[in-house]
Amino acid sequence: MQISWELSCHASLTRRRKFEWVARETNEELRAIKADQAEGFDIGAILVIAKRELNSEHEATRIEALHWFSTLLVRGRAEFSAYLDGIFEPLLNALSDPSDAVVLLVLEVHARIAEEYHHFQHLMSYLIHTFHNNHVLLEKRGALIVRRLCVLLGAEKVYREFSTILQTEGDLDFASTMVQALNLILLTSTELAELRSLLKKSLVDTCGKDLFLSLYASWCHSPMATISLCLLAQAYNHASSVIQSLGEEDINVKFLVQLDKLIRLLETPVFAYLRLQLLEPGKHTWLLKTLYGLLMLLPQQSAAFKILRTRLKTVPFSENLKRTSSANPYSQILQVTEDGNRNQDAPNYSAIDFSSRLQQFGSMQQQHRNHLKNQLQSRKSASAAVLSQEIQRYEES
Repeated sequence: MQISWELSCHASLTRRRKFEWVARETNEELRAIKADQAEGFDIGAILVIAKRELNSEHEATRIEALHWFSTLLVRGRAEFSAYLDGIFEPLLNALSDPSDAVVLLVLEVHARIAEEYHHFQHLMSYLIHTFHNNHVLLEKRGALIVRRLCVLLGAEKVYREFSTILQTEGDLDFASTMVQALNLILLTSTELAELRSLLKKSLVDTCGKDLFLSLYASWCHSPMATISLCLLAQAYNHASSVIQSLGEEDINVKFLVQLDKLIRLLETPVFAYLRLQLLEPGKHTWLLKTLYGLLMLLPQQSAAFKILRTRLKTVPFSENLKRTSSANPYSQILQVTEDGNRNQDAPNYSAIDFSSRLQQFGSMQQQHRNHLKNQLQSRKSASAAVLSQEIQRYEES
């Protein structure tokens, strides 16, 4: 009986695979047929079916439906656009599909649709809205979605649009979380290497400067993202100013976690140029002051503190640096950076109004401080109300 049952299951599985293969081959042959509406080719009817099959429980069916969307977009964009209002929302919802293969295909379809700018804006706004409502999706799929969109639509275009939207985000906690996620992708993804290269030219190139200013406006939601952006742009003087502007309430557990990540990223190939600049401490004194500033913010027993301190111990301080009697490297840096003629970090540093940027950062951080105070006050009020109710119940009993 057992053998008979196994043979029956094997035959059933074989038939199923054969049906799937025939269905896939038939779909491919149908998509290869070149026809137009004048010959009775009804795009609308096909889109209705494809839209319905996006909700299929079978991954292969959802994938085939998305192939049809791509084919029809390429064949007849004008005809496809006539039905876009009815299918755009289901396609956006498909970004939450549990299958990575489906999500990647959905992004390809969206990239084709987003060739028109208003559809591109709609897509970016929807993604921000979706990530806001679904933090699990941001955590698990955020990097995949953003990286793929950067490949399909252009990293600079995608990041500029994200930054524009997040500048006016009302939920400050989410804005900070989203900026931190985008910053981590920027610092680690190979797909964004060209964007990092452009940011490195922020002080000497107009395009790099414009990109830096575009991202800075929303990166201000996160102190550590702002410092990371300055390190990428080699704006070390400003990075040091941002660190000095931080208050006691800014340095919390979340901040230290982000700082720990940054210190570890400084040891990756992305920041190799920065580590090589440490070979010329007299030329890059603001970089040294920035790194020592970060070191002073870290708990001494943390792994990140030991990593950064070990790196700074390798800096070859030369004899021509001004030395103090204590021979403290940090004191040397402070003396040298006070001398404007010795600071050569940025030959065209005046190209960006960093004093205004510092005010912008301070203003944004003040909003976050006020938001945090309001949250704490609300919690205290809620706790007091609960306590009052408990006391009242006790007295009544």
